[in-house]
Amino acid sequence: MTLVLASGSATRRAMLTDAGVPFTAQSPGVDEDAAKAGLAGATPRDLSDALAELKALKVSARSPGALVLGSDSVVALSDGSLLNQPASREEAADHLRRMSGTRHELWSAAVIAEDGRPVWRHVEAARMFVRSLSDGFISRYLDAEWPAISGCVGCYRIEGPGVQLFSKVEGSQFTIQGLPLLPLLGYLRERGVLPA
Repeated sequence: MTLVLASGSATRRAMLTDAGVPFTAQSPGVDEDAAKAGLAGATPRDLSDALAELKALKVSARSPGALVLGSDSVVALSDGSLLNQPASREEAADHLRRMSGTRHELWSAAVIAEDGRPVWRHVEAARMFVRSLSDGFISRYLDAEWPAISGCVGCYRIEGPGVQLFSKVEGSQFTIQGLPLLPLLGYLRERGVLPA
């Protein structure tokens, strides 16, 4: 059984590689802004799930017989607004100021499609408590991390300097990195992609 990761995310590729999962990767070519517009009003949980499914189905349509893994993450601020990936360093700084001294939820979803239909899914949330961030810290942080975090919905890589943003986190580090890895590994063992 072949696993295809429907993602261009270097972090997700590294997670699977580090876990010893054999896979290939294909970019799904999904217009996320248009998809989100069509899903306006969805809860953060349902939005992450729907985007992960969309990516899996798009690649599954051109990968017959393969298990195709789509994934997505959504950051929901305490005021109910959602953050997108920052388009510029200035937008990243704005996101960090908005998160400073608050708690947000990060939802990560994974969906596996096979022959054009979803066959497995899992969605998890992590609670992220951002300490108060000074403008000086934000500037130095972005000096070190921009543009590497431009593809990160919360402007952080928890496995790197991004951990300095937080006073506390509740949830799986894998979920925070963008993939509920342990449930995924369980399903891949069930399907024979990994040894049981």
